Amino acid sequence: MIYLNELQTYIQTIQWGEFFLNTALLALKILLILLSYLLIKKMAKQLVNKLFETYIQKNSISQGRAFTLESLINNLITYVLFFILVITILQLLGIDATAILAGAGIIGLAVGFGAQGLVSDLVSGFFILLEKQLDVGELVTVGEFSGTVEQVGLRTTQIRAVDGTLHFIPNREITQLSNHSRGEMQALVDIDISVHNDLTRTLEILQQVCERIAIENESITDGPSLIGIQSLGPNTITLRIIAKTKNMEQWGMERLIRQEAKVALDENGIQFPQAPFIMEKES
Repeated sequence: MIYLNELQTYIQTIQWGEFFLNTALLALKILLILLSYLLIKKMAKQLVNKLFETYIQKNSISQGRAFTLESLINNLITYVLFFILVITILQLLGIDATAILAGAGIIGLAVGFGAQGLVSDLVSGFFILLEKQLDVGELVTVGEFSGTVEQVGLRTTQIRAVDGTLHFIPNREITQLSNHSRGEMQALVDIDISVHNDLTRTLEILQQVCERIAIENESITDGPSLIGIQSLGPNTITLRIIAKTKNMEQWGMERLIRQEAKVALDENGIQFPQAPFIMEKES
């Protein structure tokens, strides 16, 4: 009963007109701060996008790398602006943000001793970006994972495998990286034929196929070239064809060479090795 009387007395002493006015002003200030945050964030994102569009047009930076750095910078801007937003609102509500930051710093220091992996990820990610080891859209192999780079961050790198699986790889685990998207690539095709064929005639047919493919395909930068006999077996001769292609075109070129070679060899009666005949034992 005593507490109810005290609460009633306290409510009666409140200047409700002034209370609602102050509350409305506080809500208005918070609303203006939120609108300013969204506006500044949008303007910063547009500025970053415009900057990287200019770099791409001037060929100062590749499109994949521009996308990588643009995404990273936009994330950093978002984190910084959100931090400023929270501190500003806390100060507006009369909460001492300095004490909160000091407490967070002590907690962060304690957690930091067990977060060496995170620090290693950040350092490794920084050097990956600095040394331009990979960019978004490139085909890479990292350890046992191969695929297309979807995102490069300071902590993790995301790689999309051929089957659609998205791999999140901590940057500290990227100790060996193979980038398959830098410079010219090589298409390599081995063709097995029977030893009973006319070898000279077979080589002439394949050479004609290589010359025709070289004329008809702009993705080839050198070749295709018929190297000759790669290996000999008791019933098989293996012939090798190689070609240099534009980036990411090597697999399509290998399929095309196999297809054109098969058609040409069939038209000229060139035999392929026969599968060994295995006689079934009578039960």
